[in-house]
Amino acid sequence: MGRIAALGDANRIQVLAIAGVEPHPAATVDEAVAAWQSLSPDVAVLILTSQAAAVLDERLAEHPDLLVTVMP
Repeated sequence: MGRIAALGDANRIQVLAIAGVEPHPAATVDEAVAAWQSLSPDVAVLILTSQAAAVLDERLAEHPDLLVTVMP
């Protein structure tokens, strides 16, 4: 079974850890890209903040099997 991860502003994603989501805080473009590159291959669902989604938009196609959702 795949894991669930969240990437983006720490203040928005840290609370998801309570539910078992693996947090990947990223406050800058470089941090978002580094977090994206460090995701484990067994991550099946990725929750992004809208800022992280904007940064990673073109990179998301690199993992077509990854289910991605963006927080409102």
